[in-house]
Amino acid sequence: MYRIRPVANGSSTDHPIPGLPFINDGRLPLDNPDAIERTGRRQGEGLWGRTDETEGDGWVAFTTEPKNRSFAWAVFHHPPHGRTVLLIRDDDQSSLHHVWKYGGSGFLHRHGGYWWDGEHWHRPGQVQDAAFERYDPRPVSEPMTVTAADLLVCGGNPEAADIMKIASFTAREGVSNWADHLALWAQLRASQPGQLPLESCVVDLRAPELERGLLVDRAGLAEVAGISIDDVPDPQYGRRDLPEPQYEAEGVLWWSVPVAQDWAEDYRRYNGPAALLSTTTVGGRPQPLGRVADHNQLRDIFHGTLTEQHTAAGKKRRPYLKEDLAYGAAEDLAADAAGRLMYGHNQGLVPHGLLRDVLVDSIIGRLAEDVEARAGKGKSPNEIILSDMPRAAIELLTWYIKRRPNETAYILGDICLVARSRLGLHPAKIGRLFRRSFSLDSDLDGKTVEALLDMALPPSARDYRTQF
Repeated sequence: MYRIRPVANGSSTDHPIPGLPFINDGRLPLDNPDAIERTGRRQGEGLWGRTDETEGDGWVAFTTEPKNRSFAWAVFHHPPHGRTVLLIRDDDQSSLHHVWKYGGSGFLHRHGGYWWDGEHWHRPGQVQDAAFERYDPRPVSEPMTVTAADLLVCGGNPEAADIMKIASFTAREGVSNWADHLALWAQLRASQPGQLPLESCVVDLRAPELERGLLVDRAGLAEVAGISIDDVPDPQYGRRDLPEPQYEAEGVLWWSVPVAQDWAEDYRRYNGPAALLSTTTVGGRPQPLGRVADHNQLRDIFHGTLTEQHTAAGKKRRPYLKEDLAYGAAEDLAADAAGRLMYGHNQGLVPHGLLRDVLVDSIIGRLAEDVEARAGKGKSPNEIILSDMPRAAIELLTWYIKRRPNETAYILGDICLVARSRLGLHPAKIGRLFRRSFSLDSDLDGKTVEALLDMALPPSARDYRTQF
């Protein structure tokens, strides 16, 4: 949602977005989601509509605006919290539909993705929890919900505002006298029966972490993550890999510190294992530990072959190459061979994708055996004591992630997901089992194991100290 920028509030919305104008939505059948869908669906080229039920007896509905096809209406009916009516760009319909229907991040979004679920405010979804296939919800510290009633205490002049018409509407940055527009919106509501009280109309969020003077820029984002600013994506080349800013001015993006910390946590999950499990080759280039080990072993083998003396017909033959030349040739051959061992997903000498799948299945198979063997004793999956993961599987998993460390989070996440969804095992239980099994059977030292799993396990699997 926070990547989608609404362009206006519907005049019938219960939760207006600050700064945006109000558009007359009187033509919309706001109490009939099927009728909203039919307004645009199959009504001609370039028109689209959709409606779906949501949890808690709510619904969402969308339609292209026939009189101004660059825009679309988006309506979220969420009992007991009223409804949200937004005007969005028509190209954003499917994206907002997915967020509202499946995103699990509330229905009100402010300040670059801070979201409200009807009870609590959360920070923008940044930290992926693969075990639940969602972003880990992170509550805002000391939030204060700002309602329309709160803002209208300061007044506003309805006569200085207007409700715009959709046919002539063109998106603009916003309105400067928004307090006047809010007052006009409230005045119109007062003449309509059954409206949500202004004290229940949520407009904004205030929190200490959102204070303008505490926000950090791109350099601050790098400092929080402990990386070079050159490793932080440059927004001029796209913002997909950056969190949505809480504030933007003159081309500079600003983030709250908690959002920066969440971004850094997720950055480390997918980039940290490569730094942790790396060393340098003779040429000084950082490479995965496993690849360097393969390279060094192959180099010694090739060097021995290139310098070995052979005997034929009772006579000794010279080595293939002299020492310096042999060492250089062995180094080059080893680099090529080690690269081929690691090449591609399944195109190299070792089919890493197939190996990964069999490895994951073997661990899930052992977990399934434990659950099945102990389920007959009347214990739930999370009450049983799991056996250690197979030693061969842990040794092979260690071998694998030494060579493909960037896949660590994905493998651990897949195992936690399947164990939860298929076997009913909480990710925290699997996280604790990983720590025990790695400490027993991996050749990584204990400090490295802890650092690796702290980075790469899903958030729900890291709470092993307080669960189970």
